[in-house]
Amino acid sequence: MARFAVGPVLGIAGAVVAVQAALAGRYGFHRDELYFLAAGRHLAWGYVDQPPLTPLLARLSTAVFGDGPAGLRMVAVLLCAATIVLTAFAARELGARRAGQVLAAAGAAVSAMVLALGHVLSTASFDLFVWTLLGVLVLRLLRTGERRWWLAIGAAAGVALLNKDLVLLFALVLLPAIACCGPGGGTAPGPRAVLRGWWLPAGALLALLVAAPNLSWQAVHGWPQLTVASGISGQDGLTSRLTFVPMQLVYLSPVLVPIWLAGFRRLREDRRVRWARPWGYAYLALCGLVLALGGKPYYALPPLLLVLAAGCGPFAERLWGRPPEEGGDGTGGGTRRDRVRTVGLLLVAALLNSLITLPVLPADRLSAVSWLYPESAEQVGWPELTAAVAAGWARVPPEQRGRAVVFAADYGEAGALVRYGGGYGLPAVYSGHMSFYDWGPPPDSATGPVLVVHPAPYPEVERAFTGCRRVAEVDNGRGVANEEQHAPVLLCAGTVAPWSRLWPRLRHFY
Repeated sequence: MARFAVGPVLGIAGAVVAVQAALAGRYGFHRDELYFLAAGRHLAWGYVDQPPLTPLLARLSTAVFGDGPAGLRMVAVLLCAATIVLTAFAARELGARRAGQVLAAAGAAVSAMVLALGHVLSTASFDLFVWTLLGVLVLRLLRTGERRWWLAIGAAAGVALLNKDLVLLFALVLLPAIACCGPGGGTAPGPRAVLRGWWLPAGALLALLVAAPNLSWQAVHGWPQLTVASGISGQDGLTSRLTFVPMQLVYLSPVLVPIWLAGFRRLREDRRVRWARPWGYAYLALCGLVLALGGKPYYALPPLLLVLAAGCGPFAERLWGRPPEEGGDGTGGGTRRDRVRTVGLLLVAALLNSLITLPVLPADRLSAVSWLYPESAEQVGWPELTAAVAAGWARVPPEQRGRAVVFAADYGEAGALVRYGGGYGLPAVYSGHMSFYDWGPPPDSATGPVLVVHPAPYPEVERAFTGCRRVAEVDNGRGVANEEQHAPVLLCAGTVAPWSRLWPRLRHFY
């Protein structure tokens, strides 16, 4: 194997860290980040829609780096950098020399999804990192035939399960791919050999032990994540299936398509890396499984990074040749024009994907990119929403505020009121959305007025209250079209039943 290109790979990762850190606080929190901050105040071994790791990371990141958007996102920035380095490691495992490793790191660095997940902290931020780590470990296992790597794989899979259950899909496709892929080549044993013995069961047991606290929590609470997953599939399944293939191209970059297609072809046909052939088939099987389940297209992205890495070595050698210190004769490679064009295309991809996924544009110009990447618009307007709720709260007579309740329709709105409401003297906020439901209900003694935020998509919410009238409206002040823009704030006289009886009706998962 070639030496690892430490300097240039770390240089690329460091440049991305610098850009991400500089832009981290330019807009505001994303709705999911506000939810993670609130969940971090209610640490548990599980939540109805996720395991505990991301809320814990949110709490740790804000404790170390500050409680603003930039402080929260530093952990996502570091995970992004680690993913870039791991992609270069994967290229090295697959035979790439210095230029191929650098190309793999650059390809990951300019990809839309890596940049996006390095800017906003989400469960997918850690998933992308840990799946890439798993990929490197699996490649090392297949290349060396050393079955003790199953223990490291099991430990990493257990940590992944503490963040998201999607890693189970990875196991479902990878093990059959290894069993069915055929013999290996070179000095490596056949891939099936790594399935023999007790190391694989030991790794699986280790994964279960690491993930046991969350699995136990889910079992005790009736596996609510299955309900959430069913809601995602039911509401977005058709759209996800229709956009799956195009988004595989967009999530990395159209510029990188020739490289990862070459990588997939290489995994199938190049005898020098036949030992890695299970990875290509596992990626295809994962795509089929995600399509069948109606999952979101980005669920299949992490293995695609390693398919990209498989194509980087040969692609780089065609462009730059192999220098004498790496076993070449110092000649060969493409023309200078080919090399300049490749570097230029990578820079174009970096600029375009940064413009789309990072807070580069002024907030009032977001409509230019939010139609393609709606998550950018969800980072604007939360302080203004809180101000609108505070205006509505001012309409509640002072003598009635002791028994009044503020109720938000979804976790983004509730999270914003938790984060910013104290500055306006707002009381505790309640919501029936996701795990906010578990942190309620209001006491039955709260019989007074109810200030309701954004009830329109939830008719059950509107039917729960009486005598409602609009007293304020959300305006983010920048004309950004997101879910909260022009949302109503209603002041209602009361509830149709005591909160303890009403609360189950107000629960919703998606």
